[in-house]
Amino acid sequence: MTSTPINIGLLGCGSVGGALVELIAERADAIEETTGLRLVIGAVAVRNASKSRTSVDESLLTTDARAVVSDPAIDVVVEVIGGIEPARELILEAMKNGKPVVTANKELLANCGSELYGAAAASGIDLLFEAAAAGAIPIIRPLRESLLGEDLRRIMGIVNGTTNYILTKMAEDGAEYADALSDAQRLGYAERDPTADVEGFDAGAKAAIMASLAFGVRVVAGDVYHEGISEVSQADIAFARRLGYEIKLLTIAEVFGSGPDREIGVRVHPAMVPEDHPLASVRDSFNAVFLEGTAAGQLMFYGRGAGGRPTASAVLGDLIDAALNLGQHSHRRVPGGGTSAKIRPIDQLETAYYLNLEVADSPGVLAEVAGVFGRHGVSIRSMEQEGLGVEARLVFITHLATERDLQATVAEFRSLPVVTGVRSLMRVIGE
Repeated sequence: MTSTPINIGLLGCGSVGGALVELIAERADAIEETTGLRLVIGAVAVRNASKSRTSVDESLLTTDARAVVSDPAIDVVVEVIGGIEPARELILEAMKNGKPVVTANKELLANCGSELYGAAAASGIDLLFEAAAAGAIPIIRPLRESLLGEDLRRIMGIVNGTTNYILTKMAEDGAEYADALSDAQRLGYAERDPTADVEGFDAGAKAAIMASLAFGVRVVAGDVYHEGISEVSQADIAFARRLGYEIKLLTIAEVFGSGPDREIGVRVHPAMVPEDHPLASVRDSFNAVFLEGTAAGQLMFYGRGAGGRPTASAVLGDLIDAALNLGQHSHRRVPGGGTSAKIRPIDQLETAYYLNLEVADSPGVLAEVAGVFGRHGVSIRSMEQEGLGVEARLVFITHLATERDLQATVAEFRSLPVVTGVRSLMRVIGE
């Protein structure tokens, strides 16, 4: 078999870029035997060329990323530098020069996806981004190809391996949040500044990308409501376990209605998941995405969600796909990203809730608390009471209620003299 060399311009050589170089070296012969393509690293653009990199030939390093994307010898560009600029300009320039692009940049796609999809379509070349949603899990390709004819109604998933690892350590080892985060940083799952992960921004960007593909409309990062896990306590985890739930940071995107009045709700927040739900058993740094469609029913995708090699594996798959398409003068269409979605605000979304109150332990308090729920139209599904001496703890699970009504209920509790503290509020999945 005559092999076709494919010269790769790599933008960025951090954990994902370095792992990609290693994977290509490991798999080059097998890929060549299977596809007839010989993947070759032609240039690597980095911020600091003097930094020691054991996986990369130093002669390939350059600090001029623009020269890489404009080099006629480069066939495919891989962008793993992250952020919006200069990644956006470099990707647009690469596509303008007729080069397919593979990216893992969720922040960029969640904010500028429509522009990039349009540029790829106009150029008639690939923009592939499997690694931008759930690490090694192949979820983008099913959404843009296999399920293109499916009426998808809901996406629910765990798409941040860092937070799932932290919550697993808290649930299984009894670790406090700060200790579990420190452990995640030591293992390389969490950055030195973990804000994007633990406050839900990373998962929110992934939610926007998946919602755009699944529902065929433009959803951007700013459309996604997000809360993080930094306020989740050991007490919350203990109560969840006792009530038959596991706490997970969930990404949820769902469709309400149909036709021109259709609305999209997209949110990221901690939630109590029934212990018999498939997502409840997703542990450590693993991710899972749970899809619900009208014809296909329920589908679940599961795999590694954090770490350089799992992400690089998804990048490599896209890279091979782009190289094959380049040789056949074809490309993959990106659905969605056109019409802006009608976003349903969080205060109009319905879910069940877990609420943990500390109250005065005296006659009539329970009736007074129940009255607050009733005044705001929030129905109680279950209640537990625990004595704390001069105070008592009341733990409620509600039936479905709107966010607006529940928040109004909590606001009144905070002003009620018999309520000494609203300790926890969390959404419950499965009602």
